[in-house]
Amino acid sequence: MTGGVARGKRTDGPVSRYINRRISTRITNFILRHEIPLTPNQVSIISFVIGILAALLYSQEHLIWGAVLLETSSIVDGVDGELARAKGMSSPRGGYLDTMLDRFVDISVYLGLLWPFLWREKGSLPLVAFLTFLAATGDLLVTYFHGISELKLGKHPALIGVIPPLASRDVRLFILFLGTLLGFVAPTLAIIAIVSYTYVVIKFIEIMLST
Repeated sequence: MTGGVARGKRTDGPVSRYINRRISTRITNFILRHEIPLTPNQVSIISFVIGILAALLYSQEHLIWGAVLLETSSIVDGVDGELARAKGMSSPRGGYLDTMLDRFVDISVYLGLLWPFLWREKGSLPLVAFLTFLAATGDLLVTYFHGISELKLGKHPALIGVIPPLASRDVRLFILFLGTLLGFVAPTLAIIAIVSYTYVVIKFIEIMLST
């Protein structure tokens, strides 16, 4: 076996901690045990490709398969970090690559979900477009909030106060997974928007009161 063993992060969201890591750590330990020559950056790219395929499936209204691939991408997204920590290969460059690829996937998924509504009866388009806008901006706002908190305060918001990261990427993707698996596109987008904006506002107030 090469290096250490797979482990999560203190800043993991609830879905990562209780669901995704149970699978991703097994994948990582398999890679380590069999000395499979995969680098963390290569795993980030694999996760990215799976996520883009999910977006393409969503754009063709294959919601179930899109949902399955999206959650698969989310699980694999945990492997790159686990592999980097186990092999002592963590680096700012790798973290930057992973973060940027995640953003490309997230935006592509929202566009993929919106795409079929552009060709349907126009009555539903304004609502879905508005919900897509709110979900996508809420998604990016959470990412910015986490990043700027680490930059300006020197800590991830999950390590400040008592409110856990209830709108972290693992949670948002899991909501998309469940909602689209059941075929509810518009309500799922609405839930992501509500969860994202509510979390940022409440967590921001908590941080301001505790720092």
